[in-house]
Amino acid sequence: MLSREFNQIFGKYKSDKEIFHDLMPLRTREILLVAPAFDAFTLEQDGLLTEILFEGYYQLNMSNPPRVTNVSTAEEALEKLASRHFDMIIVMSRMGQVGHIELSRALRKADTRIPLYLLLNDNVEVGVMDRRRQELLRHYDQIFVWNGNPEIFMAMVKFMEDRANVVNDTAVGLTRVILLVEDSIRYYSRYLPILYSEILKQTTRMAKDRSVDGMTRTLSMRVRPKVILATSYEEAMAFCERFQDYLLCLISDRKFPKDGLLDREAGTKLIRAVKDLNPHLPTLLQSSDPFKESWATALNSCFLNKNSFTLGAELSSFFYEHLGFGDFIFRDDTGREIARATDMEDLQEKLRTVPVESLVYHASRNHFSAWIMARGEVQVAKVLASFRIEDYRDPEEMRTFLISVGDYVQRMKSRGKVIPLMETTPKDEPNILRLAPGSMGGKGRGVAFTHSLLSRLDLESLLPEANIRIPRSAIIGTEEFTAFINRHDLRQMLQQDVDDDAIKQRFLMGSLSPELMAKLRLFLGKHAKVPLAVRSSGLLEDSLSHPFAGLYNTFFLPNNHPDLEVRVAQLVEAVKLVYASVYSKASRSYFEAIDYKIEEEQMAILIQEVAGRRFGDRFYPHFSGVAQSFNYYPVAYTQPQDGIANVAVGLGKYVVEGGKAYRFAPPYPEMDMLPPREQVRTTQKRFYALDMSRTEVDLYHGEDATLLDLDIPEAEKDGALHHCASVWDANDDRIQDGLDHPGPRIVNFRNILKYDSFPLARILSYSLQLIREAMETPVEIEFAVNLDPDPENGKPTFCLLQIKHQLMESGDVNLSAADLDPASVFLFSEKCVGNGVVEGIRDIVWIDPDGFDKFETPALASALEKLNDTFRGQAGKYVLIGPGRWGSTDRHLGIPIAWSMISCAQVIVEYAMEHFQADASLGSHFFHNVTSLNIGYFTVPYPRGTALLDWDWLRTQPEVYRAGCLVHSRVEQPLHIVMDGRRSASAIFKPGAQPRS
Repeated sequence: MLSREFNQIFGKYKSDKEIFHDLMPLRTREILLVAPAFDAFTLEQDGLLTEILFEGYYQLNMSNPPRVTNVSTAEEALEKLASRHFDMIIVMSRMGQVGHIELSRALRKADTRIPLYLLLNDNVEVGVMDRRRQELLRHYDQIFVWNGNPEIFMAMVKFMEDRANVVNDTAVGLTRVILLVEDSIRYYSRYLPILYSEILKQTTRMAKDRSVDGMTRTLSMRVRPKVILATSYEEAMAFCERFQDYLLCLISDRKFPKDGLLDREAGTKLIRAVKDLNPHLPTLLQSSDPFKESWATALNSCFLNKNSFTLGAELSSFFYEHLGFGDFIFRDDTGREIARATDMEDLQEKLRTVPVESLVYHASRNHFSAWIMARGEVQVAKVLASFRIEDYRDPEEMRTFLISVGDYVQRMKSRGKVIPLMETTPKDEPNILRLAPGSMGGKGRGVAFTHSLLSRLDLESLLPEANIRIPRSAIIGTEEFTAFINRHDLRQMLQQDVDDDAIKQRFLMGSLSPELMAKLRLFLGKHAKVPLAVRSSGLLEDSLSHPFAGLYNTFFLPNNHPDLEVRVAQLVEAVKLVYASVYSKASRSYFEAIDYKIEEEQMAILIQEVAGRRFGDRFYPHFSGVAQSFNYYPVAYTQPQDGIANVAVGLGKYVVEGGKAYRFAPPYPEMDMLPPREQVRTTQKRFYALDMSRTEVDLYHGEDATLLDLDIPEAEKDGALHHCASVWDANDDRIQDGLDHPGPRIVNFRNILKYDSFPLARILSYSLQLIREAMETPVEIEFAVNLDPDPENGKPTFCLLQIKHQLMESGDVNLSAADLDPASVFLFSEKCVGNGVVEGIRDIVWIDPDGFDKFETPALASALEKLNDTFRGQAGKYVLIGPGRWGSTDRHLGIPIAWSMISCAQVIVEYAMEHFQADASLGSHFFHNVTSLNIGYFTVPYPRGTALLDWDWLRTQPEVYRAGCLVHSRVEQPLHIVMDGRRSASAIFKPGAQPRS
């Protein structure tokens, strides 16, 4: 019951960091000191003002100490006020040229809003000024005495800020108030520096104890208690009533004015009146008469001798014992100590065991809220302060609630954040853990952003049928990579002609830092006991301009060896091999192609739990996929902005490598993009799974070392196809839903997309729109789905694995069929990716369809790579034309090449043949790299329709090289190539030809 209320209340408040920013809106930055030349010289030479302020701010981890401007005459003061804003003015008393009242009037006339303080030199002046005190206070906001104590300046600054900010800070951040009641200029001028010093020291100590970043630590200093000074009984009572809910304590002198007259017992009367309002408020009676301690005891108040030589130590003790600055001391109803907690985690443990009477004792006095507030936990203190003893059914329910609050605090503090991995990090929370410092890299940034985004949304109400989350993740920052490279002098390998095997061997010989090794053991031992994916997260990876997709390695680990040290060794090997992939041949080719220096790259590592479930000796999700918010190939009534999704059974590696995935537009999940017979022909035949039968792994031989490449019938045996496939009925020439009939299986996710057994289309539509708006650019997401009910809530799980920019160019290009003279055009397509104009290319590398043999595609791939190496050596570019699908690893879909094998191609053309057709490589790493470099990517279908490809003209061009069906031709004049991305139209004009105007 109360947990629900807690959630509702908690949700109303801002995060701690937001509240910290809203505290202390008025801070002192400029001080005008009006002092005689001698006093100003003394202060400057002795360093009693500027240095004290600077040192005080520095030691207390506070930023921006105020600047002090000295002037020695009233005229100079007025000139400064006319030229610059000041936050406070301090007037030294020995101003001989003009009287104090006349000076204050002149300064007030210049600006009535600036706090104005009079600073007396010593106690002798106090005696002299006492006769004029009331008159002076009508012109000055407060009077202080210096007495040579430089810390009075810091106290004056803090005093002014507290008076200005107390109303805001109590309302916004539940900031506590210390009320000091003292009418003696001499004593409060002595007392305030000690009081502020102790408050700031205590606040600083606790801020340093908190495991937060430096900015939060600095900001949390603003939540310190505010000190308010009252000099009469009536003023004190007014403050008590106004800030009754925020009072941390009352520190009162024994005698001060009451009803206009000096009352020697005003302090005891005030404490008695305040105790009537709040019986449990800590109070401290101060007196220069040590025999009055018994009076304080009778009032259940502490006592402080104002003349004590240990005034600071006694005040510090009061803070520790009564204001929540020290350990939380559990007491029984007689006040006897029975237990002690040093931090939040320790407090939670003690709450489980202390007698319930002690809990009632502290809760009724609001001690838990005060103690937690003193630690800067604004939200929690705010919530706890709203509950009373009577809100609980019984004290044991209160105990349970307080313990759950502690758990909730830890979750909320880390929710949506990347948190350092420590021994005390909760193991059951879906956090992103930081294992080493430095940048998170491209993938890491995307996952962290998604984690933060999801934590702020109420997805349960929007999509109640599914869990939507990211997998548990850990990030090794780029500093570890840089240190690894430098420690083992590996950068020199870039200057050497070494193959990939030699690079991997050198990297495997290196050692990770001891600090990271300790974190990896802790991560595997406590937080990661399921299969893991070790992914690259380069500093430049998944960037807006160059995503580097698929360039570096990703390794899957079963993480199932019974020996922790073996599992650690396997993870370390994977990390080193990802590092090594930065220096691989493919990587170096890519960097050359985009004119980057490989030395600019730094590598972070993203470690993620593999989404899915175990099926016997293999592990995989029911299905995975890639979705893009912009569709380069819309069909029927779909629009480019509707996006496109590609899904397949098993691990997502199959989709990103260009396998036969099922395509659909998320807003129209019921629409088949292909006719039934085409679905039969192009359906998924194989899938990837993680091999769990082996505990020993050898990652040296590549990313597939731990994976199984299986036939789709194996997934049906596992029971993973139930919602993912249908049956082709050849007799009736139609697709039958479900798997109850004999016949070829078609992986078309009909039960999910047409009958909404899982809200995949709605999740993708919502996610793409949300992330696109958040990133302000078209986006691509990778995901995986486990259809098994989660044990905790009975829902299937949708895991967002990665997000990246989907690059789109928007140059001013227009191309339509009306612009074309067929005689001047070599190629025209209405299915293209890219935007802009390409000039200067004379070379065409093409596969002659007359001699093409689909069983010889691997040999063609090898020949193409050698030809591409020649172009790279000459810094040349070419148009590449070939059958089927480029970028697929499936030799039956096209020529199986990786990007580095054709990296010099500036325009890539896929043409279809009657018996050799494949969909474009949407969703693959290859396709993503093509689009990121704005390489023209054209498709010529079969039959051609409006498309054009003039083979007769091409065969008449001079040939530089021919080997079988692989031809390199060079035209006499450069080609003119136009790509209209908005219309998905493209054309390659014959030399000398241009579009008709």
